[in-house]
Amino acid sequence: MSSIKGPDDAQNREATLESLVIRYQAQLLRMCYLFLKDRALAEDAVQETFIKAYKSMTAFRGDCSEKTWLMTIAMNTCRDLRRSGWYRFFDRRVTPDMLPQAAAPCNETDEELALAVMRLPAKLREVILLYYYQGMNVHEIALTLGITQSAVSGRLKRARERLHNQLQRRDDA
Repeated sequence: MSSIKGPDDAQNREATLESLVIRYQAQLLRMCYLFLKDRALAEDAVQETFIKAYKSMTAFRGDCSEKTWLMTIAMNTCRDLRRSGWYRFFDRRVTPDMLPQAAAPCNETDEELALAVMRLPAKLREVILLYYYQGMNVHEIALTLGITQSAVSGRLKRARERLHNQLQRRDDA
């Protein structure tokens, strides 16, 4: 947190940015890919995230962690991309084997869970992804999404219930 608070010269800012890229690039790419469902757009979103972070580095107050700050920028960037007309022309179907990071082979249950998560509405999916896939706590998610902690808790509860119901229906079929 303190490593990016108020760098005053370009050399310090560039070194700080390089450090942030090394630490968070893979996590941001994975999160952007899960939201945008297109590798090229996700890479663009991550690049734009780091450009925005670099430009606003001196304004970072340290009220939250670096990861939370970058995730907030990345999610807002992804939302902007999804609103654009360009986004509507992509085939956004995704399967677990298309994710940017190589994953260990998963069993059928894990694959069903991943597909069920991707079928959730955006507001529920984003809290699940941030909580379980990014390891963020409720407070960090609230800061990232700009909502209250109780809203995060409520969304997590609804998302878990929907996932439970979806998986229960699959097992009953």
